[in-house]
Amino acid sequence: MSLNPFANFHKSCLGIDIGSFSIKVVHLSRLGKNKHLKNYLKFQFPSQEDSFLKVFSDESLLLLSDKAGNILKNLLKKSKIKERNVFISIPDFSTFFTTFELPPMTKSELSKAVEFEARNHIPFSLSDVVFDWQEIKTKKEKGKVVNHKILLIAVPTKVIHQYQRLASLCNLNIKGLESEIFALTRSSVNEVGKEEPVCLVDIGYTTTTMSIVKNGFLRTSHSFDISANDFTKVISQSLNINWPKAERIKSETGLDPRDKEIFPLLRPQVDLIFQKIDKVTQNFYQKEGEKVKKVILTGGASCLPGLKEYFKVFLKKDIYISNPFYASNVSYHPLLENQLKKIGPSFAISLGLALRGVGK
Repeated sequence: MSLNPFANFHKSCLGIDIGSFSIKVVHLSRLGKNKHLKNYLKFQFPSQEDSFLKVFSDESLLLLSDKAGNILKNLLKKSKIKERNVFISIPDFSTFFTTFELPPMTKSELSKAVEFEARNHIPFSLSDVVFDWQEIKTKKEKGKVVNHKILLIAVPTKVIHQYQRLASLCNLNIKGLESEIFALTRSSVNEVGKEEPVCLVDIGYTTTTMSIVKNGFLRTSHSFDISANDFTKVISQSLNINWPKAERIKSETGLDPRDKEIFPLLRPQVDLIFQKIDKVTQNFYQKEGEKVKKVILTGGASCLPGLKEYFKVFLKKDIYISNPFYASNVSYHPLLENQLKKIGPSFAISLGLALRGVGK
């Protein structure tokens, strides 16, 4: 779902994911049905103290600094990327999601009804947001439509303006702004099929977002403040070591139950995440009557050693780690195979954005 009426397909496009502590870029090209990886970039600050996106305040949902734009501009220049068409992600926590039902009606009537209903569901003035929608489920009884279930998404206009400012600084041509979850779904969910509901768990640096997707449609989404950052923080504080060293220990040791020092530190944090997953999937089953049997882990922390196995034991579901470059049928040099599998979960959003640009 792209918040841009000019989001057409292109022969070449960038996908840019701007997070709290990193910028990730994927450059794809397309010839016929073939999608090819031309380049990928990542900039990341070594510690939370250095983050250029200290952007959250009571006054604004998101405020991108000029420093972020300058870093992106230099990244593109250094890598000699000349492509200007770009899709950029909007963090899910800066996006308002809601669902509601409408009675049977024609497609043209549905569009007008959604626009009318939007003012009753969006907790902002419609003049202060940009919104989009999609029908995610049509309920039928005896062959007749009973109701239409609508997913409504809204983003504050001031957030849109900040991305436009950043793009202008980098001389980029924004072809669309898209919520992270839609980019993740595009790049990751198809690897395990779309027929059954799938729980997509994005463990980011500052938040974790879990969403249930079926047939390519978002059915529900929840974000909470447990993240990869918390893993590093508890190691750093408990062992009284600096942030880079704590990051290295986290990445190398992970959830190894044989490690009597790190495992007890990380386990409470991880338990909170799997408890959230269990609660969300149970609520979905009670409300929709559909069991979620598959979970896809994505985001940088999804590759934490032992995490997949830990979740599998306690959730008793099929657990996958996102492999988006493979799942999306993107061609690349064979020598990149192992590297792309390793970094894939952290590039799932930027890849999904680039795929949107070249037509998937």
